[in-house]
Amino acid sequence: MRWWDIEPVLELEKELFPDDAWSRGMFWSELAHARGPGASRRYVTAVEGERIVGYAGLAAVGGLGDVQTIAVARDHQGTGLGSGLLTDLLRHATAFECTEVLLEVRVDNARAQKLYERFGFEPIGFRRGYYQPGNVDALVMRLTDPSTATADFVQGTETHG
Repeated sequence: MRWWDIEPVLELEKELFPDDAWSRGMFWSELAHARGPGASRRYVTAVEGERIVGYAGLAAVGGLGDVQTIAVARDHQGTGLGSGLLTDLLRHATAFECTEVLLEVRVDNARAQKLYERFGFEPIGFRRGYYQPGNVDALVMRLTDPSTATADFVQGTETHG
């Protein structure tokens, strides 16, 4: 993901997560940590033609990775794109020398939970009221060895770092 991707990513973010969408500033802040010798983030977009149809981000510090976000346009959900994005993040978690990866997922998002379980993530706890303003709980999940998780990318969709 590059700075010029922020506007189309924000449009998709607001469409998919209207109650708790990230702000422009949050994306700028994350991208500021994604370049250079001290980079601790990996943000990617999935593009079909000229349209961003998905994006994902990972933070990595001290051997611990944290999936910050994964989003797939509604008309691309169920196509394997989420698996491709997660695969890219986990490859970079391995490159960042992360020995485990954490994430939070809405307790009411069964589809995403199943995706993470297919990659070997296991539930380890809850964060009460994590998603605001809706006061929705988050399920915390952990993957203990990101180097063992893989999936295939969807044909016809390019992923750009």
